[in-house]
Amino acid sequence: MTGHGPSSGGPSRPAQAKQVTQGGLGPKPSLRLHLKPAAEEAVRSGHPWVFDQSIQKQNRPGQSGELAILYDRKDRFLGLGLFDPDSPLRVRVLHVGSPVPVQTDWWRQRLHQALQRRQGRFGPDTTGYRCIHGESDGWPGLVLDRYDDVLVLKLYTLAWLPWLATVSSLIQETLHPRSLVLRLSRNIQDLARQRQRLTDGMVLCGEPVQEPVPFLEHGLLFEADVCRGQKTGFFLDQRENRQRVRSLAAGRRMLNLFSFSGGFSLAAAAGGARCATDLDISAHALAAARRHFQLNASHPKVQQCRHQTLQADAFDWLPTAPRGSYDLVVVDPPALARQAADRDSALRAYRQLITASLRLLAPRGILVAASCTAYVRPAEFFALAREVAARSGRAWQELGTTGQPFDHPASFPEAEYLKCIYLQLGGPCPAKPRRKAG
Repeated sequence: MTGHGPSSGGPSRPAQAKQVTQGGLGPKPSLRLHLKPAAEEAVRSGHPWVFDQSIQKQNRPGQSGELAILYDRKDRFLGLGLFDPDSPLRVRVLHVGSPVPVQTDWWRQRLHQALQRRQGRFGPDTTGYRCIHGESDGWPGLVLDRYDDVLVLKLYTLAWLPWLATVSSLIQETLHPRSLVLRLSRNIQDLARQRQRLTDGMVLCGEPVQEPVPFLEHGLLFEADVCRGQKTGFFLDQRENRQRVRSLAAGRRMLNLFSFSGGFSLAAAAGGARCATDLDISAHALAAARRHFQLNASHPKVQQCRHQTLQADAFDWLPTAPRGSYDLVVVDPPALARQAADRDSALRAYRQLITASLRLLAPRGILVAASCTAYVRPAEFFALAREVAARSGRAWQELGTTGQPFDHPASFPEAEYLKCIYLQLGGPCPAKPRRKAG
């Protein structure tokens, strides 16, 4: 399966396009797209997306997963990418520069490059991490996560479907998983089922997966529901923040808001927290949190930590909680903005959550506030947290900020979704103002 761009030795006319076969699609003249100037400059500078309104000219209709050859305003080869007629994000850029043959060896080399970036970075005490992180690893719209000997391949665009057999074969050849599970973004599940009978959570190769998959993170045992759970079964991107919370937790009373399956709480318990409370609206998530504590019951510090769960909406529960009742609060809500128009409401929600969480902290208490909302930039999230802390009426210091871990690299602005800030308060909680009599 090949896709060759025209020679870069000078302008090429559309009529001279070669016949190509790619990803199981039939022979056709190369799909040629001429980009508008702004999009051309963005692609040349490394941005991996081309939207439908950025295409100036197209020589013919394209099929999903077809290699689109990109040209600049002077009809010179610019790059190539996967074409997606079902999405306004029309092309996911694979390569920029001189023409290259996109063949099996090319994909194999790209897979090896992603794996080499992570080689030697994880010891035997961590068997859950990301192997491919989409655009930033050169695989736009695709991620590959490892949970011990089970791999999870998640697709965010239908454009990968014609290439799925090749990608699956290369993963098996290189990593030899016990099972390879396919996960599909919600917005493509119906069409994937209709077109190729692919379903979310199906096993592409290897043994059937019927139970959550155990894996290690810094020596703690977790389980990932790889076939039905959120994302690929677990939130691997918070691994290093969980480890930092572990280092700060000794002797503290910990509250984990939007706890999901209790990763932060278990890390705090392993770090010596006196007690840990998981709060989530999902009974299923809280059951998973209790299960994680059971799996690690032999850990001496986990044994000593009193763990409880609360099923509630954090926004409703926070105003009812007593002041100064915790020494460590982690607030890590799900994405609060699904589109750019939701950004302002997301900022208001973060302000509300951080304000209420600070109120719960005892003297010298620590707030860990995280955001996975891509439409809220790191600088504005950190500025908001600092502003709320400054308005709290208490002394405070910033212990640090973090972004994405190295196995979730961000090579362009929209990829910088994860940010976290650590704030420690000083003196006692300010007293409630008394009402004047009469």
